[in-house]
Amino acid sequence: MRNEASSSSTKTPKESVVVDCGKRRSSCGYCRSPRHNSISHGMLAESLTVDDYQALLDQGWRRSGCFLYKPEMEKTCCPSYTIRLKAGDFVPSKEQLRVSRRMQRFLGGTLDAKRVDATDEPNTSKNSGSLVHNNPACSMSEESLSVGSKEVDEVEKSLHYLSDQIDNVVQMFTDNREFPSGFQLPKASVRMVSQGKKKLLTNGSEDLLYSSNIAFQVAASINRAQSRDKDGNDSKPSRDSEKENASSPKIIAEKLVASLDSTVKSSGLSTRACNGHINFYASSKQVSQNGTVQNAAIPKKSGMKLDKGGNCLISPQHCQLKKRKLEIRLNRSSFDPKEYALYRKYQSKVHNDKPQNYTESSYRRFLVDTPLLYVSHTGDSTVPPCGFGSFHQQYLVDGQLVAVGVIDILPNCLSSKYLFWDPDFAFLSLGKYSALQEIGWVKDNQVHCPSLQYYYLGYYIHSCNKMRYKAAYRPSELLCPLRYQWVSFDIARPLLDRKRYVVLSDASILPNGESSPLQVTDGQDAMLIQLDDSGQEDANDVPMHEDEEMVEFESESSDDEPDLQTTNCDPENSDLSKVLLEIKGSRVRYKNLRSVLGPEQQRYLESQLQKYRRVVGAVLSERMVYSLG
Repeated sequence: MRNEASSSSTKTPKESVVVDCGKRRSSCGYCRSPRHNSISHGMLAESLTVDDYQALLDQGWRRSGCFLYKPEMEKTCCPSYTIRLKAGDFVPSKEQLRVSRRMQRFLGGTLDAKRVDATDEPNTSKNSGSLVHNNPACSMSEESLSVGSKEVDEVEKSLHYLSDQIDNVVQMFTDNREFPSGFQLPKASVRMVSQGKKKLLTNGSEDLLYSSNIAFQVAASINRAQSRDKDGNDSKPSRDSEKENASSPKIIAEKLVASLDSTVKSSGLSTRACNGHINFYASSKQVSQNGTVQNAAIPKKSGMKLDKGGNCLISPQHCQLKKRKLEIRLNRSSFDPKEYALYRKYQSKVHNDKPQNYTESSYRRFLVDTPLLYVSHTGDSTVPPCGFGSFHQQYLVDGQLVAVGVIDILPNCLSSKYLFWDPDFAFLSLGKYSALQEIGWVKDNQVHCPSLQYYYLGYYIHSCNKMRYKAAYRPSELLCPLRYQWVSFDIARPLLDRKRYVVLSDASILPNGESSPLQVTDGQDAMLIQLDDSGQEDANDVPMHEDEEMVEFESESSDDEPDLQTTNCDPENSDLSKVLLEIKGSRVRYKNLRSVLGPEQQRYLESQLQKYRRVVGAVLSERMVYSLG
């Protein structure tokens, strides 16, 4: 099916047109057991308004491309409950906050993609004792880790070298009796300057790299020694006397810098005293074309590596934080070759899928084609600036596409459909990070469109361990499959622990009419996160919305069986007179068509319309167009 449905052309229909496909049976995509079957009701949407799709979502439907499906909850092996959360009430867990911080560290340059700290890994556990890298998507090769270790070692050598140079100068002043002798002076310590402090100290005008506070330590040692000699005790000198004293941190720092300047310049750095601190800056004029820093004067005993030209093998990225830029773009759903290339890489590396399973045509059917009719921004508070419809949200780091979130933006929610990402960036937990961004998007756009309140995560499947991670986004609600009421997950969870299929609304109210007092404590929340990863080393190993993968369905022959799930609370189900039909391009209510049908045609059509009306409800059956071809 072409993606013409999302066009804003005036020729595009402004109503929903669907073809009922009846019940379907397929092998289960969750438990992946050939003995188990997933049974659902399906419709093919030729066009679909955002209001109608919102109503379908709230009755347990989902879409895969232009195909709409709804699980037969009593019959399917893995019952799938629609899950959502109110964005304004979202409370991030400790793990989700860690994901955000990890991304900020990566963008700020303090987290190296080739060397991820074990304490940052969500799959680290006390029982494992080491990082788990069973999945190729989240593992780093030994070679990559080795390279990262070597780079960090080179940085450490740089810092040690500068510390040694300061110690040498301090010792020189001591030998020349400019500093008092006879007491132990501290060893110099040189550290990298954080990005925040760098901006505060230099306003971004100079490339401040390192700093040392050795002058303060030397001054304190000298002043203590002088106080002992004078008073015989450890009394501290006054601030006024310190300013007049030649051993103040400011004076000491200036002395040290004057002697360090020539040595440091030959290393490709410049130095300056600033309020008692010794600061080291990058000297751009002495950076060679190959990216190394001129450092011919470094003695061999320092352990620093030199190339044949005498250049120090420390690239600028070791001397300064490597800042990165993250850009998030929201585009209307359409085919993008770069996105498709990333999807192929993702399917191959993360899911070990065969090439024949991710062809361009299957990719288009699954993630590009959409029946949703685009609604543009009207300038009022009923539509967000981007409009309503199907979108691809791109995540780019320094211009490189690293993830794509496939989403639907509807009147009441952002419905997250699927996410695929670059396996090389698995350490960023992009599945979790994108979910946090999508929740944030809903909150931000409530200013433009107050009806936007919810974030839909697809289907929650309690019987499938890899799908339980969705409940970690709290406080979440599950849709009752019988009465279409939203029930708190805290209430639903103990019920689902006992039975796969539950009429959730039956248990949402206690006999006395009060809501259940069941609460989830921090300890339970931690247990929930651990449960999410059962059988999965990391939540990122599971696509954020793998439940939407396209499956070829086979027709089921048992359409005449009673539908226990849907023969429930619609007293007007038997009234088919107002069902809207399409016959050869014309719209007609069934009551106006009945008189021209023969007895057998009428019996057959009413049987089909009865099933259709049960699964979409009375309101939608009278609003959407049921196409008869």
